Amino acid sequence: MASKVVVIGSVNGQLSAVFTKLAKLQPKQNFSFAIIVGDLFGDCSTEAELNEITGLLQGNTVVPLPTYFTVGNRPLPTRVIEKIQADDEVCPNLFFLGKRGTLKTTEGVRIVALGGTFEEKAERAPESNAVGKFQSTYSEADARALFGLHRTDILITNQWPKDVKLGSSQTVTGDESGVPSELQCIADVCGTLKPRYHFSRSDTGFFEREPFFYMPTEEGDGYQTTRFISLPSYGSRKDALYAFNLDPSVAPPISIPIGCTICPWSAVQSKRKDLPSQRESYQRFSQTDGERDPEHRRRHKKSRAPPPGPEQCFFCLSNPNIATQLITSIGNDSYITTAKGPLPKPDFFPSLGFPGHMLIIPFEHSPTIDLIFDPQTRASTYTEMQKYRESLHQMLNEKSGGKLGAVTWEISRSGGIHTHWQFLPMPVEKIRGRLVEAAFQAEAANLKYEKFKTIPGPDEIDNHGMNDFFRAFIWTPSRSEEDPGEGEGEGDLWSKPGHKGVYKTPSGEEKITMLPIQPQNRFDLQFGRRVMGKLLLLDERLDWRDCTQTEDEETKDAEAFKEAFKKHDFTMDMED
Repeated sequence: MASKVVVIGSVNGQLSAVFTKLAKLQPKQNFSFAIIVGDLFGDCSTEAELNEITGLLQGNTVVPLPTYFTVGNRPLPTRVIEKIQADDEVCPNLFFLGKRGTLKTTEGVRIVALGGTFEEKAERAPESNAVGKFQSTYSEADARALFGLHRTDILITNQWPKDVKLGSSQTVTGDESGVPSELQCIADVCGTLKPRYHFSRSDTGFFEREPFFYMPTEEGDGYQTTRFISLPSYGSRKDALYAFNLDPSVAPPISIPIGCTICPWSAVQSKRKDLPSQRESYQRFSQTDGERDPEHRRRHKKSRAPPPGPEQCFFCLSNPNIATQLITSIGNDSYITTAKGPLPKPDFFPSLGFPGHMLIIPFEHSPTIDLIFDPQTRASTYTEMQKYRESLHQMLNEKSGGKLGAVTWEISRSGGIHTHWQFLPMPVEKIRGRLVEAAFQAEAANLKYEKFKTIPGPDEIDNHGMNDFFRAFIWTPSRSEEDPGEGEGEGDLWSKPGHKGVYKTPSGEEKITMLPIQPQNRFDLQFGRRVMGKLLLLDERLDWRDCTQTEDEETKDAEAFKEAFKKHDFTMDMED
């Protein structure tokens, strides 16, 4: 059953005003309970503040509904501490959660509080002791003591979690001078407890971040989400009161809710380090045969362990065991490599002399492009990956004399590890005859997937309402005067200018087709390779593990590609 909750910013001793306000709201709103973040009491420096406390303790100020509070920046008044020690409450309906406390309401809502301000060497007295329970400072040990708690619905802290604004497009409304310090230990508490709501104070400003989600730790788990809201002091702004409905029995959604971002501290970011020059970068990583031994095969089995971080990710440049011999070009936000276990053999496309099966990989360790935290990095990464595609198209056009097009595909899943695009040359007649599209559609139908949809325009990161999806960019070079395309009939998609879904690129024409991936369905991660392999009659090479090469063979293919690509590699200009 849903509970209606109201949260109020720091009251700072305005006791009669705030409880009178709640008394007026309660008959219509019927709140289950109220929470006060920050300081309930003032510094007791004026007679008016002392009178407010006296009125509360003597019953002249009535608290109209169950209300919970913790410690803010100031210690609690001595008279209030004595009253709590004697009666376990300040007055009827007003309850102290403790500096570090937990509570489960009669409605089943679990509240966790960590009040006060952080001090690295704060004395940690036992919570049963008055000094410990009412301290206005806490230590990292106090924060860690909360890690053992289980499900949490509401977390209250007096300070902000570190990097909470990372990946957010929202800003503080009002004066930002009242925003408290951002602390790693608060982020650790939030990331461990995964509360549905996290409330804090910001005194003179209001901040409500987009909800953020946590990656499921086990198969079948839903996407737990947290809403972080920081409230100004009561009386300073109209948004000092925040009301919402909360049903603690509702299970986490099985797909990511629209408008969410990934948790800014639960996923370790692969922030790109300063790179040496491209020529030096090929020697900066150690060699490994890890992908050819049994340990490699183990990582393909189902595991309930957390996904690998950048140091273990085979696509992260920070991984000391990355296969450096595959790397062929490094940009500002992404890089390209030859594929390990490429689908075609080196002599499959005679005009190339190398497989041509490439990977375009962003630096950011993110399961999808649109889940890259920083909006500017997200946009520049997508732009550079598109630039790499265009450069590859130009190289193919030159080397094949216009006889090769290309298909680039990606699997964008929030439950993935490190997103990337796969690029593969394709004979133009298979593209212009619609065989590529037909192959994707047929395989999707065989696997009982959703239908493909044609998407107009590649210029923006737009998922067209799909959370998880498979996307294919199908490109063919512009026709030459010697190849006008006459006589290819109705099946020639590119023979008709302005055909639905076909748009011009600097080097040719392209079409995008997308397939939504439903969270309840298992999706074949080799879907794109299987479709391309069958289309090229390479059925014996559908599994990349059956196509592994020696390190010398990989190096030879990579060097052949770099020689063909160097004229079109825009990163070479970066080194000048």
